[in-house]
This record gives sequence, C-alpha cells and structure tokens, in this order.
Amino acid sequence: MDSQNNHTASPASSSAPGSVSSLLDTVICADNCETLAGMPPESVDIVVTSPPYDNLRTYGGHEWDFERLARELLRVLKPGGVVVWNVADGVVDGFKTLTSMRQAIFFDAIGLKMHDSMIYEKSGVAYPDSTRYLQVAEWVWVMSKGKPKTTNLLRDRPNKYVGKIGGNKRGGLCERGEFGIRFNVWRYSNGRDNSTKDRCAHDHPAIMPEKMAMDHVTSWSNPGDVVLDPFAGSGTTLKAAKELNRRFIGIEINPAYVEICKARISQDVLQLFSPANAKDNHE
Repeated sequence: MDSQNNHTASPASSSAPGSVSSLLDTVICADNCETLAGMPPESVDIVVTSPPYDNLRTYGGHEWDFERLARELLRVLKPGGVVVWNVADGVVDGFKTLTSMRQAIFFDAIGLKMHDSMIYEKSGVAYPDSTRYLQVAEWVWVMSKGKPKTTNLLRDRPNKYVGKIGGNKRGGLCERGEFGIRFNVWRYSNGRDNSTKDRCAHDHPAIMPEKMAMDHVTSWSNPGDVVLDPFAGSGTTLKAAKELNRRFIGIEINPAYVEICKARISQDVLQLFSPANAKDNHE
C-alpha cells in the first residue's frame, strides 16, 4: 500500500507481528497501549506528543494508563531515541498537582533519562487567577533511551558576540556565527490562533503549535526516521513529520479527532519513500 497517499485510520490489528511497515504514515483509531503492545521493540526513532494532563480538557471521555504507556514507549523506542513530552499541571483544591514532575520521575525510574527540558511560553495566552501569577508556560521534557543518537540543535538566536574570538568567563568558547544555539525557553503563539492555518484543527480543544512540533522533530530526528505520536489529537506532530520527510505513526482513540488528523495530513507531498524501502528499513 502506498501509505503516503492513503492517510487513513487503521485498526491496531493491521500490523503484522514483528513489523511496523503497515502502520507507517497512518493514523490508528485505537487505544495507544494496546496498539503499542502489538508493535515490535526498538521500531520508533522519536516520540513527540502532548498527553491530556490532569483532565484539564475533555477528550471524549477516554481515560489512559500513564505507567503502562510509559513502559510501552520505552520498549518500542530505538536506542538513542527520545520522547518529547509536553505537559502541564492542573490545580486541585487550590494547589498544583505536580503530575508533570511525577511523570518525569517515573520515566527516569524505568530508564528514560532527562536529556533536556524546555519551557513552552504561550504568547498572548494567560489564564486569570486572583491567587497566583498569570499562567503562560508548560513543560517540555526531552527524555532519551541512552545517549541521543540525533541532536540537530537549532541556531536561530542572534549572537551578540559574533566576530569575537576567545573564551567567555566560564571557559567556554564564544560562538562565532551570526546565530547561536537557542535558549531553552521556547515561545510560540498558542496553537488555536492563526499560527495553525488548518481550520479543521480548531475543532480540537488543545492544539500543539505547529512550529513547536516541527522544531522538536527537526532537533531530535533525521529524514526517514519514524515519528510516533500516541496522542495524535489534531495531527500536528504527524503533519510536521510529513513536511520534514519523516515517516509517522499516529494513535488516537477519539474517532472525531482521527478525522481531523486525516484532513490535516491529506495534502500530498513529494514521495520520498517506496513501500519496499519502508519494509526493508523498519522491520
């Protein structure tokens, strides 16, 4: 099947034992843990996802098992692969839940180590609360299965030391290029504003900014790698993977959101991979 031109929802049972070939470039309408359990180990290069956290949003009444999912992600991830986990905390009885921290600690305990972390600052979005400062930030954990095999660090920060030679006060070398490696506070417009041009995506309650998905896929993977989103939602990660010439697997339990994913990734791009090559490279 030419999966690049058939971005249809696929049942979890469509994958033959020991192969992910039939899942590539599709959106699977199913439970993520059950789907991952049918996938072979070490078959995914990178996970980029934003799970439903602390029931802050309504996702069709579906529940999920964090600890089982975390173990399955570790199992299907290749050595050196990373999990990019965008999460925030709710407020219960007047206090932050710290769910994001507990999840990070659990990932660490099972063997996914914290390689990097970002603060996602939502430009132009604030949630008023008379007892605390306006909340505009979320965490992005970047956890690795061993040493990351890919690090394409983004250089888009204007370098005020450009042209200067020598070391800084801490003994590091000054960057000589016009742009330096960006800081770990990443600011994006909220996904629900005009930064997301696909109007169908706005039927989803929480849209990841397209630029953030693209920046993480770029940073931690290479063309041809397999990108997984076990909470595909509105399909932002899948769209980013397709535009950046990666393979993708999306899992989404809500049929209405699967339809949004399919609509967003239906536009054709240059076919870079043949089904035969996919079978050879991802079994």
